[in-house]
Amino acid sequence: MSNRLLVLGWHNIDPTPAFPEAPEAGRRGFDRQLALLARVANVVRLSDALDRMASGEPLPPRSVALTFDDGYRDNLDVAVPLLAKHGLPATFYLVPRFLSGELGAWWEDLAFAFRHGTADSVEWGGTTYPLGDPAERARAQDEISVALKTLSARSREQAVAELAERLAPVGGEDDRAAFMDWDGARGLLDAGHDVGSHSMTHAILSREDQASQTEELADSRSRLADGLGTSIDSVAYPNGHREDYDETTLRLVAEIGYRGAVTTTPGVARRDQPLMEMNRLIVTPTTSPGDLVGKVWRKARSTARSVLSR
Repeated sequence: MSNRLLVLGWHNIDPTPAFPEAPEAGRRGFDRQLALLARVANVVRLSDALDRMASGEPLPPRSVALTFDDGYRDNLDVAVPLLAKHGLPATFYLVPRFLSGELGAWWEDLAFAFRHGTADSVEWGGTTYPLGDPAERARAQDEISVALKTLSARSREQAVAELAERLAPVGGEDDRAAFMDWDGARGLLDAGHDVGSHSMTHAILSREDQASQTEELADSRSRLADGLGTSIDSVAYPNGHREDYDETTLRLVAEIGYRGAVTTTPGVARRDQPLMEMNRLIVTPTTSPGDLVGKVWRKARSTARSVLSR
């Protein structure tokens, strides 16, 4: 038996403006990844693992939990059928205001504006970025995205709207169609999977004051529970690096009633670490099965590799 859990996290399967991939590559790759995990690991439900870790009960050897962030529509249309094919459970971390269509995912809105923009250049933060070719557009988008992550949710939303106006995009489909609605979220539960909170608006919590953090964490939990008729026991911190949540976040998560929280800090979740700061390894569906364990080795070092080899 084991005291360690490797939590893997995905976002989208099919390509989006923010995450372009070759058509069908994500579907084929994700299928191969699941086949590998079904063969070499004990894939456990994250909620069950939380119960075991909280009570001191050991986990099965080579325990792995599967998670998805943001609520992309392909999680339901593509990932769920493939998970069923391999008989594996997952937890999906959802954003209520994305589900309702009240708010778009800022990173997708930004990528859409850059991809379909008609401006030859854009000024931001005192820098003028040329947009003459795809490489220049990609550089500008990446650098501006990093700067936007330092803002509060409200300021970031305003900034993305301003950038979109300057870029003047033409054509393309509304990226909000790439995300699930409430019926889609219910479909996850009907398929036997779990749902958790990814905050109310995908705010980077450490950029918010205590009142806003409380709303993001408490309102998302209650709205998901009420809207889906299920308990919401865990949360995934948006962006999820150590600088993206703070001591206020950790206190509020416990006070609000979550039993666990996952980060994007690479590594293995261990019983001797706080359940409100569980390590998680973010992967993409195009990471080849042969490289999956190698990526665990590079990012999570020997502790993660040992989980998959025990």
